[in-house]
Amino acid sequence: MPEMPADRIDVVAPNLKRRLSGVTATVVRLIPVQAGMIGIATTGPGLPSGLPHIPLARAALLPRDRWRVWHARRNTEMALGLILRHVLRRRYRLLFTSASQRRHSRYTKWLISQMDALVATSARGAAYLERPARVIHHGIDIDGFAPPADRTALRSSLGLPPDQVLVGCYGRIRAQKGTGDFVQAMLALLPSRPGVTALVMGRATEKHRTYLAALKAQVAEAGLSQRILFPPEVPVDRMAAWYGALDLYVAPQRWEGFGLTPLEAMSCGVPVVATRVGAFEELVADGVTGSLIPPEDQPAMQAAIARWLDDPSARHAAGQAARAHVEANHAIETEARALVEVYRGLLS
Repeated sequence: MPEMPADRIDVVAPNLKRRLSGVTATVVRLIPVQAGMIGIATTGPGLPSGLPHIPLARAALLPRDRWRVWHARRNTEMALGLILRHVLRRRYRLLFTSASQRRHSRYTKWLISQMDALVATSARGAAYLERPARVIHHGIDIDGFAPPADRTALRSSLGLPPDQVLVGCYGRIRAQKGTGDFVQAMLALLPSRPGVTALVMGRATEKHRTYLAALKAQVAEAGLSQRILFPPEVPVDRMAAWYGALDLYVAPQRWEGFGLTPLEAMSCGVPVVATRVGAFEELVADGVTGSLIPPEDQPAMQAAIARWLDDPSARHAAGQAARAHVEANHAIETEARALVEVYRGLLS
């Protein structure tokens, strides 16, 4: 990793978790974009090479010549920021971004109370902070996630049926993510719709493999194994192709912190049926770029999915509206610029 000189560092974005997580993915996506706007460096383990970076020991000993921003996204990072400022006497302004949508523990509330500024990734999440926070939605790479030039050729390259209406559900496979709710909807809808195929793709960790096996058994028992497919998980850099191959995307989560998959699908020109959890109500324009439904409501899910499956012209219009909506509101550059505004405000 290129190590940044101290005199170019205005912001330090720590990542104090070795395993890949949503927070780590956010840092990895944002830093290269922000680096063109302000002097920013990451610190901590588990980050890919190529990001502007300084070792944690250097971040703890940066000169006291001026203020810098310490941008925490976890409790551990807030706590370390306080140590750097109050024990090691470094000149850090402390910023915390919260993606959580639940009541915070007493310890977390105390940490939050010590921050100089707060960002929430959704309006719903901001309501739990009990302090003013700026709402900045996550953005995505709209060039990387773009409608395919030739959907038929793309499907052929992925081994998918070119003449079927494809509806997909991607992400971690577990009950909380609503995977089973989606499968139940497909079991109900597909027998009367021979022109539709469903895709369920994602990772089932060891403790959720029994859950996945049970879903596959239900599909086999219904005689739909050729119509409800479970392709193996693909790397993140290949996901745009799998969104672009779809006609409709379903985000059936029962609970979510933020949830990027609807944005990724919409950016690829695919309308979305999403539950009213996480930030989905702030991302999906109900009736325009897709549909919003209550979580764990099987009749509502089936009705919303059927509406889009059965109306090709509405589906096409919603796909175009979805792409335009993401371009206008959710490009990663928009998120990066909004955060840099917060940094400059803290530094001024």
